[in-house]
Amino acid sequence: MSTIDAGTPAIRLTEAELDRHVTHRPTRGLLAGLGLPARTDLLTFSPLRAHGLRTLADAADGPFHLAEELRGRLVIGELLNPPGMERESILLDGDTGEITTAYLSDASDPRPFAPSLDTLLRFAAVTEELAGLRGRFASLAGQYGPKAAAEATRRLLALFEEGTHGEVPPYWKAAALIRPLGLVAGPGAAQGLTLDVPARLLDQEFGHGRVARFEEVDFPATLTHEPTRRFLRETGLPEQAVLFHADTDVPLPTLREYFTEERVDYPLSELPAHCDHLVRLGYLVEDNSLVVDGRTGAVLTFSEPEAALYPLNTDVSTLAFTLWLLHHERTIDEHLTHELTTAAYDQLAAAMLHTLSALDPTGTLPDTTWHYWTELFQDEAGGVL
Repeated sequence: MSTIDAGTPAIRLTEAELDRHVTHRPTRGLLAGLGLPARTDLLTFSPLRAHGLRTLADAADGPFHLAEELRGRLVIGELLNPPGMERESILLDGDTGEITTAYLSDASDPRPFAPSLDTLLRFAAVTEELAGLRGRFASLAGQYGPKAAAEATRRLLALFEEGTHGEVPPYWKAAALIRPLGLVAGPGAAQGLTLDVPARLLDQEFGHGRVARFEEVDFPATLTHEPTRRFLRETGLPEQAVLFHADTDVPLPTLREYFTEERVDYPLSELPAHCDHLVRLGYLVEDNSLVVDGRTGAVLTFSEPEAALYPLNTDVSTLAFTLWLLHHERTIDEHLTHELTTAAYDQLAAAMLHTLSALDPTGTLPDTTWHYWTELFQDEAGGVL
């Protein structure tokens, strides 16, 4: 099964182009017949248009030695990783039809991706069905919460297992475990925020009594954005999460009040001009204050060493979802996540960023020059995931 967008010309190769490179008959028939889509939501085959059919030995550029059995693999596409991440190339074994992936900067250890090109296209198609809640996931449209996410994961894993004899490659395992988590919170338009994050979702994840909820007396006068005030009163934020610690001991201070009272050594001239409207909710590691703009509800980080303000989340609802996502990723079946964090950390990070950006595009907006979550998700050495 493969999916070709009827509005986009398929990429087809001639018999002469395939020549001796592709001897696997089903793969050869697909490439010369139906062809490949230039792009799907997850991957692109456009390098075939730009460069033609190249061997890995011709395309790779790095100071490493390629084993002889790898030199003839064919570079046919790339994974569409989130912005800022290096793109991983899709490789085809022309004799067996097997699909692997590798970075051209170090292609000495390709990773399994799919047993065949046809299976790969099917995997990409069903993952797109999940994103659009159509096809085999249409019955989940309008359903939100942990049960809906778990059911989406069950269906996606079952579809992947059909084509791999139960041995799902890490990339698709990450897709099945992480991407459905975007269903745990529904649209929050009625509340004036991006997402509807039920209070019980945070209580179940972080533990009853470990979610900070605030009272009116805790808010400074400059926190005028009513949806934010309501969310902090009724839903709240975890007192402590991966990377985040909430301010719970005193009424929420403005950024100016915090540095005046708690950081007397920090020059106030380094604070943003509108610091009286920035309310400190807590802090992130590496000297980053987490603040909300009291007028708009936008959530930002203030880096003390740089004296710079950076966008973080659209609002407190997407902040809460991000903290939930980071925490929940660590609680998924230990065996499965251990395999991903050791053998495919970058693919797990990509799945996390895809899931977050689908609900909160802050990190991908043109005016976002630096984004805390994007940087931290990709920090394999720091072991955030």
